[in-house]
Amino acid sequence: MAGHSQFKNIMYRKGAQDARRSKLFSKLAREIQVAARTGMADPEMNSRLRAAVAAARAANMPKDNIERAIKRGSTGEDDANYEEVRYEGYGPAGVALIVEALTDNRNRTAADVRSAFGKFGGVLGETGSVSFMFDRVGSINYLPEAASEEEMLEAAIEAGAGDCETTEDGHEINCDPDDLNEVRDALERQFGASQNAGLTWKPQTTIPVDESQAGSLIKLLETLEDNDDVQRVSANFDIPKDVLDQLDA
Repeated sequence: MAGHSQFKNIMYRKGAQDARRSKLFSKLAREIQVAARTGMADPEMNSRLRAAVAAARAANMPKDNIERAIKRGSTGEDDANYEEVRYEGYGPAGVALIVEALTDNRNRTAADVRSAFGKFGGVLGETGSVSFMFDRVGSINYLPEAASEEEMLEAAIEAGAGDCETTEDGHEINCDPDDLNEVRDALERQFGASQNAGLTWKPQTTIPVDESQAGSLIKLLETLEDNDDVQRVSANFDIPKDVLDQLDA
């Protein structure tokens, strides 16, 4: 199990999706509020808000929650001043991690992230210390049953995507960040709503992680994901399926 978006698959395998749904909705609402505050309140006129709303819908976030988040962001009802921060560092086995957050208290978030890295054998670095090993891309995901590998690849090419990878977990389509909305819309016209879509950091290469360090790495990832301020975690690990199965047992 490898790559930037595969952590969510680990989360699903560990049965944590439902337990974390309310936390996920809070993070999605925060992204919607920031997008609405920094641009127009109409998703059709605000590409960031459009992507945030699409991600919320893909996660089955209630419509009322989405509309409430847009209103709070556009009208200033929420007086929290969120700012975007990024942390970079190394975890167990030398795995590179990029942690993206929206926070109203940089000191608190930095302390929490640094503590998580330290607790599980990682080290927090400077901004830019690992991001050169990743590419910034638009990523769109579909479940395996959405289409065959050939159908998805052909549709992705026609939509203007850069590449399409199909595994047992599903289809992952990557594109230039500026093309995300256009590619997502083209695919959704053909296959329906995507599982998720957004900007992410895609590792250029991955690092194999064996059983002796996989447990600590997953605990670090889970701790970071559990932080209310953390929106996304990208990493360049590769954990064999049999190791994951042992950890699940």
